[in-house]
Amino acid sequence: MKIKKTYSFAFWTSIFITLFITIILYFSAHLFLNSTIKTSLFLLFIVVIFVFTFFITQYRLEKFIYKRIKKIYDSVSVLDPSDFHKTPITSDIDALSREVQKFAEIKQTQISNLNLRENYRREFLGNVSHELKTPLFTVQGYLLTLADGAMNDKRIGKKYLKRANKGVERLIAIVKDLDLISKLESADLTLNKQPFNILELVQDVFELLEMKAKRRGISLHFNKHYIYPIMVFGDIEKIEQVVTNLIVNSIKYGKKDGTTMVSFEKTDTKVFVKVIDNGEGIKKEHQARLFERFYRVDQSRNREQGGSGLGLSIVKHIIEAHNEKISVKSEFGKGSEFSFTLEKVKDL
Repeated sequence: MKIKKTYSFAFWTSIFITLFITIILYFSAHLFLNSTIKTSLFLLFIVVIFVFTFFITQYRLEKFIYKRIKKIYDSVSVLDPSDFHKTPITSDIDALSREVQKFAEIKQTQISNLNLRENYRREFLGNVSHELKTPLFTVQGYLLTLADGAMNDKRIGKKYLKRANKGVERLIAIVKDLDLISKLESADLTLNKQPFNILELVQDVFELLEMKAKRRGISLHFNKHYIYPIMVFGDIEKIEQVVTNLIVNSIKYGKKDGTTMVSFEKTDTKVFVKVIDNGEGIKKEHQARLFERFYRVDQSRNREQGGSGLGLSIVKHIIEAHNEKISVKSEFGKGSEFSFTLEKVKDL
């Protein structure tokens, strides 16, 4: 095994000091005292000097390094003090350099993460403010108009009240979605997991959104005719919300007279659910941020389509709460494919 460099340092220091003292003692005895030194006592004296010097040097060296490095850790380290005491003290400069480099890399990563969080927090607050401000000002504008005398005209009054109510509904939707995301992130939402037929669930969503799809001429269908049920394990209400959000998005942003298709792929333990449309698609630079809160690919068009801007973020949180994954594949101008996994119910 390679000897610790502290021992090597102490050894050679002791050698030099012992040699120096030996030479001084030898010449002092012969030149100044005119006497001879007994060999056995002289050798014993040399050994004692060497051992004493070695241990004192080693002890002081470690103590010196320990005190100074501990000051550095106390000043800048976020590590638990007990972790530091478990670390052997060494004068090995290479090892120390590696430790400092590792420490610096950890700190740099932490700083980068803090900067990302701060940017995300700032952007999120700006988005929340903007999303709430739009319907609030809309409602306020209609109410002020009514208060200024528009209520005297029943036709205009009724129309403005309906528009104000739409603004209130949008505010309620945003608040509900934010509350749901907060619960999902804090693990405060209890999932009621049970076996259910995902095929039947998607069919129910198709029927629920049939009129919405027809208004844009979009057909909703499966990729093939499924004969047998596809049983999965999860919270049926939350998964229904996931499927609904994905299909609503495909209707909103799919091309008119297009299609939205749902397909299933099974493995030994998982079921892959895919929602595929032939709409306008999503550019690559936007795909990594699609599941962020309030992120909109096309600000103006998305606002025309309505919604809270939290749908895909909620979808991601629900799927991750099930310990599953969701992904997106898209080619601009050709369409998009959103897919997520669910736990498959084992065949009896």
